[in-house]
Amino acid sequence: MTAEVQVRSHDVDGATVVELMGEITSVTSAALQERILPLVGSDRTTVIDLTHVPYISSAGLRTLLLVHRQAVRRQSTTILVGLSEEVRFVMSSTGFLDFFDVRDKASLEPGAAGQ
Repeated sequence: MTAEVQVRSHDVDGATVVELMGEITSVTSAALQERILPLVGSDRTTVIDLTHVPYISSAGLRTLLLVHRQAVRRQSTTILVGLSEEVRFVMSSTGFLDFFDVRDKASLEPGAAGQ
């Protein structure tokens, strides 16, 4: 297990796409929060790609909730993509999926906005 979640961000069609790689645990969530919250912009969609996140703990869920709350304060939207079955199960079981627009990665293709 790594003690760091890698974060890459780039713009796609006016949205900020944030790719996360690694396990989001109590060890990694604080540093992740510091890196991801500044990427949530006003009137801008933030897409969080969890394709390479095999595991998320309650601390990771809290980090995603803070991202959601920041997006709401800044009148922007947060979309989650690439959820593994395990991550989707954890988020569904705890009610966290209700906070987010969850899509397949394919919906980020050009021309697929709004799906």
